[in-house]
Amino acid sequence: MSSNEQNQEVPQHQLNGKKLSGNSLKRYDSLDLESSKVPGAKKALEWTVILKLAFQSIGVVYGDIGTSPLYVFSSIFPNGVTYDEDILGALSLIFYTITLIPLIKYVFIVLRANDNGDGGTFALYSLICRYSKVGLIPSQQPEDKDVSTFKLDLPDRRTRRASKLKSNLESSNFTKFVLLIATMLGTSMVIGDVLSAVGGLKEAAPSQLTEGRLVWIAVAILLLLFMFQRFGTEKVGNTFAPILCLWFIFIAGIGLYNFAKYDPTVIRALNPKYIIDYFKRNKKNAWISLGGVVMCITGGEALFADVGHFSVRSIQISMCCVTYPALILAYLGQAAFLRKNIDDVSDTFYKSIPNGLYWPVFAVAVLAAIIASQALISGTFAIIQQSLALGCFPHVKIVHTSTKYHGQIYIPEVNNLLMLACVIVTLAFRTTEKLSNAYGIAVVFVMTLTSGFLVLVMIMIWKIHILFVIMYVLIIGSIELIYLSSVLYKFTQGGYLPLAFAMFLMFIMYVWNYVYRKKYHFELEHKISPLKVKETVDETNSHRLPGLAIFYSELVHGIPPIFKHYVENVPALHSVLVFVSVKSLPISKVPVEERFLFRRVKPSDLYVFRCAVRYGYNDVRNEEEPFERLLVERLKEFIRDDSILSMNAAKSNRVSTEQSINVELESDCEIQEVATCSMERDIQVVERAYSVGVVHLVGEQDVIASKGSNIVKRVVIDYAFNFLKRNLRQSSKVFDIPHKRMLKVGMIYEI
Repeated sequence: MSSNEQNQEVPQHQLNGKKLSGNSLKRYDSLDLESSKVPGAKKALEWTVILKLAFQSIGVVYGDIGTSPLYVFSSIFPNGVTYDEDILGALSLIFYTITLIPLIKYVFIVLRANDNGDGGTFALYSLICRYSKVGLIPSQQPEDKDVSTFKLDLPDRRTRRASKLKSNLESSNFTKFVLLIATMLGTSMVIGDVLSAVGGLKEAAPSQLTEGRLVWIAVAILLLLFMFQRFGTEKVGNTFAPILCLWFIFIAGIGLYNFAKYDPTVIRALNPKYIIDYFKRNKKNAWISLGGVVMCITGGEALFADVGHFSVRSIQISMCCVTYPALILAYLGQAAFLRKNIDDVSDTFYKSIPNGLYWPVFAVAVLAAIIASQALISGTFAIIQQSLALGCFPHVKIVHTSTKYHGQIYIPEVNNLLMLACVIVTLAFRTTEKLSNAYGIAVVFVMTLTSGFLVLVMIMIWKIHILFVIMYVLIIGSIELIYLSSVLYKFTQGGYLPLAFAMFLMFIMYVWNYVYRKKYHFELEHKISPLKVKETVDETNSHRLPGLAIFYSELVHGIPPIFKHYVENVPALHSVLVFVSVKSLPISKVPVEERFLFRRVKPSDLYVFRCAVRYGYNDVRNEEEPFERLLVERLKEFIRDDSILSMNAAKSNRVSTEQSINVELESDCEIQEVATCSMERDIQVVERAYSVGVVHLVGEQDVIASKGSNIVKRVVIDYAFNFLKRNLRQSSKVFDIPHKRMLKVGMIYEI
């Protein structure tokens, strides 16, 4: 906000019952100080809540990685086992892959890089943007840093390395662009994972079922799974968690049984020497088989993407105490079984089940495979919400499904689109092998991208010792790059699926973000200063009509340029005009007394106000009459408080003037009488306007490419963006404005 806009009022609730001294009369914009009313950072969760979330996370986060024992060995050895010792080499690869990437990398390192409890690629990007000015949207305002979810915990000592990296990032527009594109690509690949994850549905099925029947069963299951999402993460977690817990008990127990029965010496595979021997024997085939090893960590990115639905501590507990031990025991048991039954590698899991347990395990395996896609579906909802907040995704409806946990959300439009895409992919690909190849590329690509962002966080934000950064890159980074090179080998065998889907999503996200930035710059450059409102009204000779008009805008600072367009074409304004900006806060509910924050646009006889209306994610927006009545009541309270502030300012000026030039001015009684009369008159104007009627004015900004634009820019703005805008949620639906008293004000932006 410019300097000439800083002489504003303090929040009205701070004035009640207070006598202000002359030293306290510096005026602030109540909109700038709104963060002072927002609850602080998230309170530490009680252990009972953490354990409950840990239990729920088992049903949401680990379905994918938990069902990997169904097909990992068959993916590593699609043509059978050539050497007996290869089983130990494969087991050693599985053990160190699970230990280094999901456990050490994600659970103990990456989860620390959450953005106020949210995870995923966009969370990392948002975190980096807050610590350095690399965001392409110029939305960073000084007052933003006072918001509880924006605060930065910078260490006292700044290293030269961190400052240099920060400076290099900020000075390069190319780097900023690359970071944003990489973020979009990573986000798109995670969403593409959902399409590929459906392959797990066809693994847990008896061999006598034909491929055609399996495909249609998978489709039916997918439809049910996506329809179940509307009930929310908490209900999904509570429903699925017992099934996954039973699944982990089964695979751990069976693994322990097979380990003891067949070959306890497979514990030797903990020695990484067997990995070296495996590569010496098989050379290129060993490198190609890494694409199968990757399948043991499918869903690993969900540990980070889904953290917003739960908490860091709950994910760490569930992974360390349940998932990791069960998986290690399962793979140990399968390796021990294969040492004595080398020909059963294509169906290792089911052949290794002890007699009498086959059908119970099979039933739970089918249910677990159905749940396998849940982690990525929930993660997709979270990253879509983050990308929406950064202006990188079109408007969609976000439903918060829990009053207790902020991160638990459901997005109907995205859910339906994913359901349709998954069904189409399942019907088109039909074979699990192609889906596995597609999944491998998506999994490893996102993990590699996360590591790249994490290195920036380590150096620039955490400022840890450079040796630890080098160790991370050499160990985790090099392993992921090797895996990525292996899965890309099967690009033509189904691996193109997530990349093609990611490119499609990236195009949508880039188009929306590009126009969003252009539109943002246009409004920023053409916004009307509150001080210019009277000049605008006088120039157009506007007449005042009885009634109250609520003008909706996304701008919290200044008046949107569409207001001038409206006044020039309709030279008539209602007697009271309120510019409303609807804002969502990261809390469940905002108390009614703290919902409305006002500012008066001078001069006072214009009766023009700015208002920020704050909602929690579970508040009902704009209940027509109640909303309007509340706004008017709070506006009258604001006028009273503003009058008190003006009166104290006048008294202070009188005292200071008498002391400096020794003259007598009007008494305190006269000042109070004038202020009271002015206050009563203003309140009567507002009440009279409200009694006449309320009109809701909504700005609809259409954008077109400016004259002389090249063909690419015209296609992006005139066709792609406007197609998305027409077919997705409109601003009136986003704000839930009553249609009976709504007027849309159109304006064309040439950008």
